[in-house]
Amino acid sequence: MQHVIQSAAQSRTCSHLPLFILRCIIVANKMATSASASLSKAVKQQYMELPQGDKVQAMYIWIDGTGEGLRCKTRTLDSEPKSIEDLPEWNFDGSSTYQSEGSNSDMYLIPAAMFRDPFRKDPNKLVLCEVLKYNRKPTETNLRLTCKKVMDMVADQHPWFGMEQEYTILGTDGHPFGWPSNGFPGPQGPYYCGVGADKAYGRDIVEAHYRACLYAGVQICGTNAEVMPAQWEFQVGPCEGIDMGDHLWVARFILHRVCEDFGVVTSFDPKPIPGNWNGAGCHTNFSTKEMREDGGLKAIEDSIERLAKRHSYHIRAYDPKGGLDNARRLTGRHETSNIHEFSAGVANRGASIRIPRNVGQEKKGYFEDRRPSANCDPYSVTEALIRTCLLNEEGDEPADY
Repeated sequence: MQHVIQSAAQSRTCSHLPLFILRCIIVANKMATSASASLSKAVKQQYMELPQGDKVQAMYIWIDGTGEGLRCKTRTLDSEPKSIEDLPEWNFDGSSTYQSEGSNSDMYLIPAAMFRDPFRKDPNKLVLCEVLKYNRKPTETNLRLTCKKVMDMVADQHPWFGMEQEYTILGTDGHPFGWPSNGFPGPQGPYYCGVGADKAYGRDIVEAHYRACLYAGVQICGTNAEVMPAQWEFQVGPCEGIDMGDHLWVARFILHRVCEDFGVVTSFDPKPIPGNWNGAGCHTNFSTKEMREDGGLKAIEDSIERLAKRHSYHIRAYDPKGGLDNARRLTGRHETSNIHEFSAGVANRGASIRIPRNVGQEKKGYFEDRRPSANCDPYSVTEALIRTCLLNEEGDEPADY
């Protein structure tokens, strides 16, 4: 039926159809977008162009109690901050973000990383924050604190990361962007790195996000359309140490905001559409100074051997629900490994760990851990890799330093 409607809409005889049928065609193909997306951006721009004097707007961003959602609010500063030390601590109501009880709800926002604001533009800032409870202890979803401690322990090994963030663009009704409202698009095959209106769904969002990240100072290094239509990927890196988590979280925030402007939703669900459709991961590339130097393949192989002995620990660390989300994705199909088995191989995209072919040939470089889910916490993923590969931890629980 959907194809009939689309054909009718494109037909030369469309002008002879009754007005009622034409309206039905438009409604049938209309994507569900937010009401705010229909507000006049030209009117808003009149106000955004007003001078702001010496004042600066700083948008404080933090991870909420779900471990996946992001929250934000803005405060005025008297002058442009030049470093994190220039930014004051702040607070918020944790009972409304799944982070505290209403009877003791004040939480502290501790500035951790600062970026240029691509929405309000210079001199305004985006400020990524850690969250502390009333007693100054980290909240359960503040995984940055321990990640930073672990990264500092191995700083002399210069760990580099690059993360490949897959995501799916949805309408506000949860339906994939550009998909027929009462059916499915054609099977997977033509969409990966595809070009054309019938293959690339939502490129305007991708381009806006890319440029906004570059403006902000996020270490974004690429993007491409993915295997499932309306699914895309952007890559962040190489980033050293704690910067990986900071830059990926801010890139996610910017994507959410860009989608908000377009009236659609971005999903990091690892398997947004069940059935014969690819899931969404966050493949993580990792190396150390030793791995990148001549003969570094030996260090890569040693790390993979340690990872093989700690598979269950990493599966728990690689999605916010301890592996339950990833179980829907890591089935051994659709370019994934089986969640219950560890595997590694050269140029094998069906393995847990992939060694790129050029790395195998040059005997140095990096490896790719393909297990992390799209909704993973990058602090958790990068910390787990450091603990196992560089601190030589064993067993199913992390060591307490």
